[in-house]
Amino acid sequence: MVNRVSILGVEFDSVTALRAVEWAVGIVGGVGEKSYVVTPNPEIVQMARRDEAFRGAVNSAGLVLADGIGIIIAGRILKTPLPEKVPGIDFATELFRKMAETKGSVYLLGAKPGVAEKARDKLTMAYPGLRIVGVSDGYFSDDAPIIEKINAASPDLLLVCLGAPKQELWMAANLDKLNVKLCAGLGGSLDVFSGEVKRAPVFFRKLQLEWFYRLLSDPRRIKRMIKLPAFIFAVLFRI
Repeated sequence: MVNRVSILGVEFDSVTALRAVEWAVGIVGGVGEKSYVVTPNPEIVQMARRDEAFRGAVNSAGLVLADGIGIIIAGRILKTPLPEKVPGIDFATELFRKMAETKGSVYLLGAKPGVAEKARDKLTMAYPGLRIVGVSDGYFSDDAPIIEKINAASPDLLLVCLGAPKQELWMAANLDKLNVKLCAGLGGSLDVFSGEVKRAPVFFRKLQLEWFYRLLSDPRRIKRMIKLPAFIFAVLFRI
């Protein structure tokens, strides 16, 4: 990719959403080496600061996207601005659209039992031409059978939706064993794609208030949201 910008030790690619998708289309099309994508938000950056192995897994990704307005604000404060926020779910949906044009294949890994199947059905309807060649839930303790199943399907793209830090560490540890072109760690995206969880309306997204909508929808997220002030404090005082 292009140059990277460091936000508290996490190296973000300075790319627009369009450029990020173009890169991914090239990888799934066989241009370049297989790789994986991560989409850190401020909470993940805070986790990476405390965990060297996790930080290494994030920074070793072929593409590190700024998933969260907090990351964009931090870049401005540090005078190393990033072009724009690139939410992982938006990145994935645009990549699906492009892959549907060439009948690309996807494997869905993660979420609770039954969710990936629902996501498969909805994605197949939404993107005619996109081939969902396999699904597995995120409730497994042994990697070997899952990797064997994925490799048998040989997808162009593997969505790894296990939540952070598990999905990033899993991709970093298993990329060489996987018969895929690109992996993307996308947290709770399968819940959204399946319809189990509603995404924020466009109004909230345009105002950069998707995080606020999530909090209104699930007040229990306050335990996660309170980490944002600590992140901004760390950025302001470089600690």
